[in-house]
Amino acid sequence: MSSVNDIRKTFLDYFARNGHEVVASSALVPHNDPTLMFTNAGMVQFKNVFTGLEKRTYSRAVTAQKCVRAGGKHNDLDNVGYTARHHTFFEMLGNFSFGDYFKELAIELAWNLITREFAIPADRLLVTVYHTDDDAFDLWKRIAGLPDERIIRIPTHDNFWAMGDTGPCGPCSEIFYDHGEGIPGGPPGSPDEDGDRFIEIWNLVFMQYEQLTQDERVDLPRPSIDTGMGLERIAAVLQGVHDNYDIDLFRHLISASEDLTGTKAEGQHQASHRVIADHLRASSFLIADGVLPSNEGRGYVLRRIMRRAMRHAELLGVKDPLMHRLVPALVQEMGQAYPELHRAQPLVTETLLLEETRFRRTLDRGLALLNEASSNLGEGDALDGETAFKLYDTYGFPLDLTQDALRQRGVSVDVEGFNAAMERQRAEARASWHGSGEKATESVWFALREKHGATEFLGYEAEKAEGLVLALVRDGAEVGEAAEGDEVAVIVNQTPFYGESGGQQGDCGTIRGNGVAVAVTDTQKRADGVFVHIGKVTEGVLKTGAEVELEIDHERRARLRSNHSATHLIHEALREVLGTHVAQKGSLVAPDRLRFDFSHPKPLSREELETVEEIANEIILQNAPVETRLMALEDARETGAMALFGEKYADEVRVVSMGTAERGEKKGKTYSIELCGGTHVRNTGEIGLAHIVAETAVASGVRRIEALTGEAAREYLAQQDERVRAVAAALKTSPDDIVPRLEALLEERRKLERELSEARKALALAGPSGGAAQGPEDVAGTKFIGRVVDGVSPRDLKPMADEAKRTVGSGVVVFAASSDEGKGSVVVGVTDDLTERFNAVDLVRAASAALGGKGGGGRPDMAQAGGPDGANAAAAVEAVRAALAG
Repeated sequence: MSSVNDIRKTFLDYFARNGHEVVASSALVPHNDPTLMFTNAGMVQFKNVFTGLEKRTYSRAVTAQKCVRAGGKHNDLDNVGYTARHHTFFEMLGNFSFGDYFKELAIELAWNLITREFAIPADRLLVTVYHTDDDAFDLWKRIAGLPDERIIRIPTHDNFWAMGDTGPCGPCSEIFYDHGEGIPGGPPGSPDEDGDRFIEIWNLVFMQYEQLTQDERVDLPRPSIDTGMGLERIAAVLQGVHDNYDIDLFRHLISASEDLTGTKAEGQHQASHRVIADHLRASSFLIADGVLPSNEGRGYVLRRIMRRAMRHAELLGVKDPLMHRLVPALVQEMGQAYPELHRAQPLVTETLLLEETRFRRTLDRGLALLNEASSNLGEGDALDGETAFKLYDTYGFPLDLTQDALRQRGVSVDVEGFNAAMERQRAEARASWHGSGEKATESVWFALREKHGATEFLGYEAEKAEGLVLALVRDGAEVGEAAEGDEVAVIVNQTPFYGESGGQQGDCGTIRGNGVAVAVTDTQKRADGVFVHIGKVTEGVLKTGAEVELEIDHERRARLRSNHSATHLIHEALREVLGTHVAQKGSLVAPDRLRFDFSHPKPLSREELETVEEIANEIILQNAPVETRLMALEDARETGAMALFGEKYADEVRVVSMGTAERGEKKGKTYSIELCGGTHVRNTGEIGLAHIVAETAVASGVRRIEALTGEAAREYLAQQDERVRAVAAALKTSPDDIVPRLEALLEERRKLERELSEARKALALAGPSGGAAQGPEDVAGTKFIGRVVDGVSPRDLKPMADEAKRTVGSGVVVFAASSDEGKGSVVVGVTDDLTERFNAVDLVRAASAALGGKGGGGRPDMAQAGGPDGANAAAAVEAVRAALAG
């Protein structure tokens, strides 16, 4: 039996021996396709190569591509755990030819791999071809020796692939494995083709045509090959099982789940263990590629996957968070092939633990509501969509989790009703996702890159340089010249201007030539290395081919360098203080400030922030040289250089290191080592000073540091110092004694406020004249005290009413007051012996009406109300007196 790891390696090695470049899996967040939420096929990272927008140094490639199908039109989430071959995360093995070989070699390579390397019996295989593809039919017959009846012509688009309504397209040829007569189902194209006997294991796409319009299709000048073989499916065949969840990889993950839950993956528990194993893979790889759980976009899909698994853990009777404890088993199985799992393991573990802890807090309440709402529903009934949406909106239950919880009872959900509720209340959230990853780069930039190549960046060493204008773009189209007043994008062969990336803002400055000048307000990086200088022609006419001088804003660049280097220092300090789970989730390097977003589950304490700042400034004071090196990617990672999860790096990377650690486990070693293409100071001392001014939350599990450096930090602290001196002068004390002086003043104020409050209450109880206590009056045989009091807060009215009730013995008391804002408050008290005759709540409502209020509340013996018309306080008292008089 071949293990999954052996099968993957065999596939890659086989095609490498046959002249294919082994290309690493791209991230699950696509960087070149705005139509996709996640990478869902091996060809995604090569899309621009197939369309001709991009060229590679190789014409043959082979990959093991990690894929997710759990959102958008490619959504297998609901079926996962209940079928033999549905997964949210899967691996797609594929070989690709970019105009090199075509059908004949593709079929030969595929057949030899399957029957020789994998040793699958030829009599268990059959293939399909598009019904008009006679070439493929004849090649299969000649190369594989398959009889006609095992080369099935399929007339539907299942065997014709297209990238879209227009663009590259071509027929497919699918290879099927026959699992044997013991499993129901017929061959493809037959009435019972949906059975499980004949399973597709590999699809060969012959990219042969270009669809120009709906009715016009032409031959491609360089036909290409794109194939896809599901690793889990081929592993099931080679390991002699019919179910993907019985292969070694899943058996090990499910075994770990069994051990931690104490339940066997049998009977009613089988689906739960499968869901947990599958969703563990998807969740961990998505987190490793930079996705964090949230309420929109990719983060929401991740949260759905995580919570579905956590719900199934709860079904298994697990009381404590489970998913994070399974991460080591996953890393052990897949970490060798995907080293990002090792690097991200702390973050994956922390994120799973945090999410499951939070989810379990709401799970019981949500399930109680669900059980109550569905208690009268039986098999075949449907839960109303409004309730399903309430579960989603209030308790964070995704729709599929509610469906999953009801599935075992045979109860469905009114999906249309759910969608209607979503449309009504959450339209903006539904529409918040507009595409994937980076914005799609316009074709004009790809065309310019193909024509002129990448821009050479000189800005690491130079801030002024000469260049040749290669292209001008205005309003999205290439133009030959731009006149004074025109907004224009300028492409040159070399530049000192940094193009915005990695959080660092693009450079500003000027471009000058013979009688021409351009004020550059921004620089962007497009199409994998084209630097686009965006600005306005302020003098003359700029033409392509012109020789120009480019000069950046030196002061602005200096501040950018300082803030970027400080970002690295703060990043490493955060990891030292908080732990290695801290990973960059975004940054802004601007000339006036820096902002750094990072993964951490809770706010930082004041002591933690002080320590982070102290460590960063230790390195600044070292005035240590900042070293930059170009290294092979793997060599850089071996040095411990930090990389952003999900970022696509070239084979050669720039490594920036600075300082020597003065504490902790790294003491005596290089303090900060990161992969970074930004600009930096030459020595840490150039930063001058780093000062953290804010720490806030950005999203679930993501915190934000905002800081200042150099002159900006000095000015900020000088302003703070001036404020302190001004406060000290006002307090007539020294700056060192401000705190104890303030504490003494605050305590004195609190004491005076208490004394003033007591005096006001005593004065109010003494009567309007402030003299001897004024006794109660008789109103219809009932003792009554009614007072309008000034300078008494609403919270002090009740104690006054209690005191008055004790004084009167038997009767009704009312106190009304107005605030400085003009609002009124009233309290009515009734002694216990009279509560059957008079209800304080009824009386206070009468008083409230006089104040313009809408009622009040309390008990029969004491009630309080308010209103906007404090000037009518006397009328409120009279309203109670009138109510007593009847």
